[in-house]
Amino acid sequence: MSDTILAKEEVKPAKVKKKRKVDPEIGVSISWKTIKAQKQLILMSVPITLYIILFAYVPIWGWLMAFQNYRPALSIFKQEWVGLQQFRFLFQDDAFLNVLRNTVAMSFINLVLGFVTAIVLALLLNEIKVRVFKSTVQTISYLPHFLSWVIAAGIVANSLSIEDGIVNTVLMKLHLIDQPIMWLSEGKYFWGIVGASNVWKEVGWNTIIYLAAITSIDPARYEAASIDGASRLQKMRYITLPGIKATFIILLIMNIGHILDAGFEVQYLLGNGLVMDWSQTIDIFVIKYGISMGNYSLATSAGIFKTIVSIALVFNANYIAKRLGEERLV
Repeated sequence: MSDTILAKEEVKPAKVKKKRKVDPEIGVSISWKTIKAQKQLILMSVPITLYIILFAYVPIWGWLMAFQNYRPALSIFKQEWVGLQQFRFLFQDDAFLNVLRNTVAMSFINLVLGFVTAIVLALLLNEIKVRVFKSTVQTISYLPHFLSWVIAAGIVANSLSIEDGIVNTVLMKLHLIDQPIMWLSEGKYFWGIVGASNVWKEVGWNTIIYLAAITSIDPARYEAASIDGASRLQKMRYITLPGIKATFIILLIMNIGHILDAGFEVQYLLGNGLVMDWSQTIDIFVIKYGISMGNYSLATSAGIFKTIVSIALVFNANYIAKRLGEERLV
């Protein structure tokens, strides 16, 4: 009897488990059970997703204006189609080429100064052992980030004033100059002023992420280096800098995508007629032609050019990082 029962039990087919879908990129099993377990997070992401769709993707239909001779009185589908005429005019316009030069130059200056100053300040703050002093310096350095550019530009303009500006006063007291310099009236100084203003306003905020990356480095490595007789500079070079290398690469890829995004506020607020050839960026060009002159088609084509170049730069930088075996964004 018992043999018969055992035989029947052996005959029972084993239950076949349903295979879950596996994402080939990340190797994570996806099932309805997983989705149900994460439903709170999914519901929380819905408003952000709708926000991105509404404000980042829906307006893309307005790109049609770049291929039209757009007139506001008519519907967008009743406009005169001109193909790539606006783009041809854009790259034959000396004013736009000058604007492109200014944008690239100021973006490059901001990129280099932003990375160098943030990394140097993070390294120096990491070496400070007095916690109160370290916290004070860090707080003072990132407070300007919370000022609007309207206020920040006013502070910069007052500091560079020819009458009682602190910059001219200090330089004259040190006998470095004989008479006050009109900093905001000469184009050759404008790019440097924008770069210095961005450093003053953002260096403390940019340092935070590097300090966070430094804290993830194993303290045992510093202890081993101290036992081997390494100096502070050697620890920075061989432990701290390699430890934040991945963070630096990711941020570099992200910032390369903004190489045509030199800014609008600081250039618009500090610029004037005397430095117009040095201060105008693509964003100012778009505002000038799109709103002031009503040439929406030309302004839209400039915006499309900026977007396409930014996307191409991000993917190329990511591809180069991948080929070099470094961290990558996507």
